[in-house]
Amino acid sequence: MSQISIMGSGSWGMALAILLNNNGHSVTLWSALADEVVMLDTTRESPTKLPGVRLPETIHVTGDAKEALTEKDVVVMAVPSVFTRSTSRQIAPLVRDGQIIVDVAKGVEETTLMTLSQIIRQEIPSAEVCVLSGPSHAEEVSRGIPTTCVISAREKKTAEYLQEIFMSPVFRVYTTPDMLGVELGGSLKNVIALAAGTADGLGYGDNTKAALITRGISEIARLGTRMGARQETFYGLSGMGDLIVTCASVHSRNRKAGYLIGQGKTMQQAMDEVQMVVEGVYSAKAAKQLSEKYEVEMPIVSEVNKVLFEDKPAADAVRDLMIRDRKTEGKWD
Repeated sequence: MSQISIMGSGSWGMALAILLNNNGHSVTLWSALADEVVMLDTTRESPTKLPGVRLPETIHVTGDAKEALTEKDVVVMAVPSVFTRSTSRQIAPLVRDGQIIVDVAKGVEETTLMTLSQIIRQEIPSAEVCVLSGPSHAEEVSRGIPTTCVISAREKKTAEYLQEIFMSPVFRVYTTPDMLGVELGGSLKNVIALAAGTADGLGYGDNTKAALITRGISEIARLGTRMGARQETFYGLSGMGDLIVTCASVHSRNRKAGYLIGQGKTMQQAMDEVQMVVEGVYSAKAAKQLSEKYEVEMPIVSEVNKVLFEDKPAADAVRDLMIRDRKTEGKWD
């Protein structure tokens, strides 16, 4: 049995707390919000984040970061990406040397273009930072619906140790050394999911969504390989797998936000209605900046940015994607 702390009590943090508790580990769930700590500790449920799912009584809920981090084998960083830096900075004095920290959020910091593991490593240089990603909606993981993810770490033995901790009959885990590819796939797919949701909101069909998914993964892979990641990563669980589920699922907050935008709502109105952090909105600007920095053509990312931040009508964005210069999908002999 391992001692595990989940930093962040959103839907994904709660789902992983339940999974790890069911795997026989001792789990502490930390929240920065005092009223949320009281609610989860007393009712064992979050009606807005995971309605109908109860936290087992064996999961300890706390708002005390020192208590959450003391003598833990593994710390899971499950705060939204926009709070990764501030939370890392807050807990840095409490983290022991060599502490394993597993980031499970997805995003790229707009101001620095750093991935979340890079941020954590910068703020807590003594930690051993790892990443868990893949097609894994919290609503399904919390209910024990079979799911598969991938763990990445610098050391193979650390990845295998975490693989054993997270793996269960309903949660299969693979390992990979390509942390950059895992993080880029998990972050940038949210931007493509906004586009897929927008197409749904506009009333377009499966053909349109299939085009966005396949051309979207092509954009992500072009950028990722230019940055040094492995191409095969983008056609695995944290790339194509995560992209498919985020573009298609009713659980996807990015798809839902895009759907509302396609129906004519503003970005802010869509985010307000979703009522949870829409990571793709924060990653969109970073993705565009990365495409410019590495001189990689990413037309879907570009059009999503115009819709989000330049008030471009969504239908016009789709039209402009369709009438771009003619291309080939492979090389002619």
